Formats: sequence, C-alpha cells, structure tokens
Amino acid sequence: MSKLYALTVLLLGLGLAVPAAQAATLDEVRERGHLRCGVSQGLPGFSTPAGGQWSGLDVDFCRAVAAAVLGDAQKVAFTPLSAKERFTALQSGEIDLLSRNTTWTATRDTALGFNFAGVIFYDGQGFMVRKELGIDSARQLSGATLCANSGTTTELNMADYFRANGMEYRPVVFEKSDEVIAAYDSGRCDVYTTDTSGLYAQRIKLKNPEAHVILPEIISKEPLGPLVRQGDDQWFNIVKWTLFAMVNAEELGVNSANVAQMHGSDNPKVRRLLGADGSIGRNLGLEAGWTRAVISQMGNYGELYQRNLAAEPLNIPRGQNRLWTDGGLMYAPPFR
Repeated sequence: MSKLYALTVLLLGLGLAVPAAQAATLDEVRERGHLRCGVSQGLPGFSTPAGGQWSGLDVDFCRAVAAAVLGDAQKVAFTPLSAKERFTALQSGEIDLLSRNTTWTATRDTALGFNFAGVIFYDGQGFMVRKELGIDSARQLSGATLCANSGTTTELNMADYFRANGMEYRPVVFEKSDEVIAAYDSGRCDVYTTDTSGLYAQRIKLKNPEAHVILPEIISKEPLGPLVRQGDDQWFNIVKWTLFAMVNAEELGVNSANVAQMHGSDNPKVRRLLGADGSIGRNLGLEAGWTRAVISQMGNYGELYQRNLAAEPLNIPRGQNRLWTDGGLMYAPPFR
C-alpha cells in the first residue's frame, strides 16, 4: 500500500472530505451525464464535423475520457472553438476539457491557470506554397505574404523565424482556420503557415491539392496536448492517465480487439493496466474497469493514430509519434 493511498484511507476513515475543488469536475460530469469537450472548428484528422458526427484524434480523446468516467464514449457534447475562444471557454467552465491541437508552452502552463495533461501529438510549424512559385526552401520566402491564425504560437514563431533570418514578410491573420485556408486558396497570400499536421490536413481542402508543396523546414517544437483548469487535481489526473493508459496499452499489445482476452493475462503489467490487480482506478475515483472501457470503445494510441492520421487521405507518417520502443517520443509512465 502506498503512503498516498494509506493517507487517503486514513482521511476517509476519519470522515474528512476531499476538498471540493479536487472533485468538482468529475462530480459535475457524472451529474450532467456527459462530458463537455472543446475542439477545433474543423481540422481533418483532429476534429472534423461531418454529417452531424465529429471525428479525429482530438475528438477520440474526448470520447476516451467519457468512456473512463461515464463508461460510454458517446456521452460527449462537442463545442467547436476558434483559437481565440478556446482558453476563455475552459477558464469560464463552459467546457470540462480542451482537446484542440493546442501547443504546450511555458506561458500557457504557468500564467493562464491550466494544466497540460500530456502530449497527444508531437508537431512542428512548417510552410506550404504553390508549386508554380518554384520555391523549395523557407529561406526563399523573404518579402512574401503569409496567412496564419491570429492569437497562436504560429504567429509568434513566424515573427521569430523571419527576424532571426533577416527576412521581411507581411502577415495576413484570421481568427478561424477555415478563413486562413480560404484566403490562401484565393491567392491573398503566397504562403500558408501552421503546424505541419495542419498543413497536411488543410491541403486536402484546397481546390487543387496537388498544386501545393510543404517545404522541408520545421521551425518550432509544437507538442500538442489536452488541457484542463488548474485547481482540480483529481480531474487533471483522470485526463492525464487516460492518455497514459492508451499509450501503455499500445506498448503492451493491448487493443480494442483483444482487451477482453488480455484481462485474463498473466502479465502483471497488463493486469495492472486493465484493473485486474492494483487500485489505480480507485485512486482516481473511477471504476476498476475504466481502462477496459477506454480501450474496448476507442482503442490504444496506435489505433487512434492509424484511424485518424495515418489512413487516407492524410497519410501523415507516424514519425516522432512512434512509441519510444520504436525510436519515437511517445512514452507513458507505468501503471504501478
């Protein structure tokens, strides 16, 4: 028995309540009967509404959290948010969780009252131009007009890159991603810049996707991840360990097809992950089978990636988002 768990048992035994702020969000979600999750207004592969049904990596993570806390991945209400709206929506309590291709930065983590629950996609900012321009390097963009989202790290990185390389540029910024790509497609700017995953995703929306090329330079680190409000450690832990559960599941070979069978595994790591042994679910205030609900309904991290990003039409290589055991950066603490 860990010291932390022993202390929790002692407090409960003495009739001492856990502070309200530590349990508020979980209780509210359970009472409401659904999770409120903020997503983008439409980014293929991450969060896209089609026929009244949302899909994408960020969307699937919202559903995974709903499966963890409510046992049903479909109990989510999605709120499409612009880059400008997303933080206010989380701060005000309009949403319980923001899962919207948001870069983890020091300022956002320390000054805005948020906690990032991990990295769901390692990204970096790039540039897309028309092939007819004959440009093959970002160093040839001096004097260009660049379209970007306002109020994002993209805008700041763009300024840093051009200043550091002594190049001139003219920014054309919009609040909504669809406005940015429409402006680029109509010829209002020479270059479209955002996270590389966004370039792949938005390129398929252009009138002639084959007429555009993504330049090789990656000018920033963009670790994208879900975030919650500070001050609710229980909710923070639930969201964080939902992500860790899916990464650990892939590493241990547990997936949506075999999770029921794997529950009877003799592997102690698998048994702890799936709640057959240990008290991790209880520590989080969840049922012992919460990870089984997540994996059976949504799959492991690799399944999410394959379904949303690696498949047609995006075909985004797994790259640095491979597991650490395969040479990538995806690494989750152990279930112990």
